[in-house]
Amino acid sequence: MKKGRLFLIPVPLGATPPEQSLPQSVVERARRLDYFVAENARSARAFLKSISPEKPLREIRIDELNEHSPKDGTRELLAPLLAGNDLGLISEAGCPAVADPGASLVAQAREAGIQAIPMVGPSAILLALMASGLPGQNFAFHGYLPVKDEARKKKILELEKESRREKRTQLFIETPYRNQRILDALLNACAPQTQIGVAIDLTLPGERIAVHSRAQWQKREKPPMDKRPAVFMLYA
Repeated sequence: MKKGRLFLIPVPLGATPPEQSLPQSVVERARRLDYFVAENARSARAFLKSISPEKPLREIRIDELNEHSPKDGTRELLAPLLAGNDLGLISEAGCPAVADPGASLVAQAREAGIQAIPMVGPSAILLALMASGLPGQNFAFHGYLPVKDEARKKKILELEKESRREKRTQLFIETPYRNQRILDALLNACAPQTQIGVAIDLTLPGERIAVHSRAQWQKREKPPMDKRPAVFMLYA
């Protein structure tokens, strides 16, 4: 039996109309699919509702894959693909399988000989880097920094040292309610000349991108970041 194809379908980074950040070809593909795997089924349904799928939402199957999913359950999610049906992988926001648990599904699909097709859409990591003015020839994304103060400070100093040695832009994210804590930690730990950037609400009406040296930051008013999605950057 011919296997289905796994479409990696980006979604908007926030509550904006899909047509503002997604090509029409992506929207049309998502409209035609009957099977999805998503980080969060509720937000996936909201996205599908916004693009007016060809079938009623109640007839579209959405399985979840997130941090609470059993580690040995990923292969079961391939069942529609193995039965010959196309399937869409959707992240909570932005591009699937990038800083997203969907990467495990892509790996399993490739092992099973299933074609994974990446589609064009917004990536907060790349958008932040593009608009920062920091070097993009050599960069690394590190996910989340440690939560505890001492461990976080140690990690920041390691990233700063590596950035200085390798001429590398370092990127990371944080749970939105801890954004201010991360910025404060960067301003307390980094050298005065180290460039520190924050990109907030990318593609949304409140978008703001600021990049300054630590010394410059200490003379400026910090942007409001509470409960707003943000990407942080560091370049020494």
